[in-house]
Amino acid sequence: MTSFRRTTAALALSAVAGLAVTLAQTPAQADDKPLRTVDVRLIGINDLHGNIEPPTGSSGRVTLSDGTQVEAGGAAYNATHIKDLQAQVRNSVIVGQGDLIGASPIVSALFHDEPTLEFLNRVGMDATAAGNHEFDEGYRELLRVQHGGCHPTDGCQFRDRYDGAKFPILGANVTLAESGLPALPPFWVEFRDGVPIGFIGMPLKDVPILVDPNGIKELKFGDEIKAANQYADLLNWLGVKSIVLLVHQGDNTTGGGPDDCRKGADKGPGQLIAEGVSPKIDVVFSGHSHQHYNCVVTDPAGNPRPFIEGLAFGRELSVVDVKIDKRTRDVVRSATVAKNHVVTRNVTRDPAIQDVIDLAKAKSGPIANRQVGTISADVPRAQNAAGESPLGNLIADSQLAATTGNGAVLALMNPGGVRADLTYASSPAGEGNGVVTYGETFTVQPFGNILQTVTLTGTQIKAALEQQWQVVNGAQRQIILQPSAGLTYKWSASAAIGSKVSDVVLNGTPLDPAASYRVTINSFLQGGGDGFSVFTGGTDITGGGIDLDAFSAYLGAHPNTAPPALGRISTVA
Repeated sequence: MTSFRRTTAALALSAVAGLAVTLAQTPAQADDKPLRTVDVRLIGINDLHGNIEPPTGSSGRVTLSDGTQVEAGGAAYNATHIKDLQAQVRNSVIVGQGDLIGASPIVSALFHDEPTLEFLNRVGMDATAAGNHEFDEGYRELLRVQHGGCHPTDGCQFRDRYDGAKFPILGANVTLAESGLPALPPFWVEFRDGVPIGFIGMPLKDVPILVDPNGIKELKFGDEIKAANQYADLLNWLGVKSIVLLVHQGDNTTGGGPDDCRKGADKGPGQLIAEGVSPKIDVVFSGHSHQHYNCVVTDPAGNPRPFIEGLAFGRELSVVDVKIDKRTRDVVRSATVAKNHVVTRNVTRDPAIQDVIDLAKAKSGPIANRQVGTISADVPRAQNAAGESPLGNLIADSQLAATTGNGAVLALMNPGGVRADLTYASSPAGEGNGVVTYGETFTVQPFGNILQTVTLTGTQIKAALEQQWQVVNGAQRQIILQPSAGLTYKWSASAAIGSKVSDVVLNGTPLDPAASYRVTINSFLQGGGDGFSVFTGGTDITGGGIDLDAFSAYLGAHPNTAPPALGRISTVA
């Protein structure tokens, strides 16, 4: 067994053994004593994505129940709000619901999110679930994030050393494929006034189709409910009766403010988990969907419990106040109060956290503010009814241009890799209207995927286009790949999955099912990401450069780039 596997297994086993000893030394109060409770405030943050600077535009606003909007978010403001929330109660625990790092702005991502982890360490994060984006750079990088050490390629660029996260990153449903042992700690226990509180954390089971599969080949991701129930039983057996689930899976909403529960008629994946996990679990914090809601669900025993998520990018903190009976060590459900707290910017910024941000800005500034090209108008990422976007087309064009030397004749880009609009107006750095900086292109494409040119037959290309429609967990989903110029096709909304695509044409000639074509995709897609398994069958793989470098180079080679026209994809009845 390799050293990192031994370390992970030892951590999980020692946590259970240590907890058993600790609880054995902390007997519950005798039943004949008067009822006494411990008040504990749980403060949750989800989907921060390294937004230590205040996010801008719509990503930096919160819509309230009355329709008004307020500016929100920013790590220095988060820290102040957290301190204020903690000052109101005797006991508090700070937790995360995943995606605290990954897909981050350049001010954090340039340093492999070490500035964000320093922020979380400084505010006293106690435990967090892993999200899918914690695996963006692979399992081994996540272990480095947890345990510390300089990056194996880039070294320590933010500080002279990196000591790791001072809080556990939990993955109750993540195991090592070879041994079945936990790949991450499955749970964590905090004590407040002598009472244990258990936290089970996990990403959604669909991680393998959301990140580059090459970085997580040694892992398996199991069912969320099964894993939560397994460890709830274990915690209960160990004497931990107050249990909180931190799950990186949530629901979409139909609008509303921070404390509304408008989730539509159909139950989403988050609600199914929140209702289905063991009655031993008292609170469910959720994430992933970048929505806000504050709901009460009924557990399998018929008892209520909160199901809550705050807005992404640090705009809200999910706050759940619980009372724990010191005799039974269990949460008094009827006394639980939950709310989403807006991280407004009308408070004083925490100076220590602002120092972290200022250092990250100063070190990243020369790179982030470097001009790479110019555009003549906004290039939005929003997709039209056919699923096509100007920015998606532009990125695909840049990837084709970068790989023609590998024989590429077309390129396909996954829409989930396009993270922000490319805007004409000058950024706060003052580079000027129409100027595109490296930082702006990084915000658009933060993942650093490698371009891969593979040989596919016309039949395989058609099959890959058909995989844009899939059934996942009983629900149909649509992921429209963004095509480079020269590829056109039609698709039908009414046709059955597997038979939706027609009239595929490349450079004016219908696609030949038997012919071979050189196709450029990124390493995420080439590994089968987003469920595009057809791409794993490509042959004669030729590696290219980084997708971001291709995009920057294309903008530099085409001054005053205009948004590409739409029409590469069209719909029919």
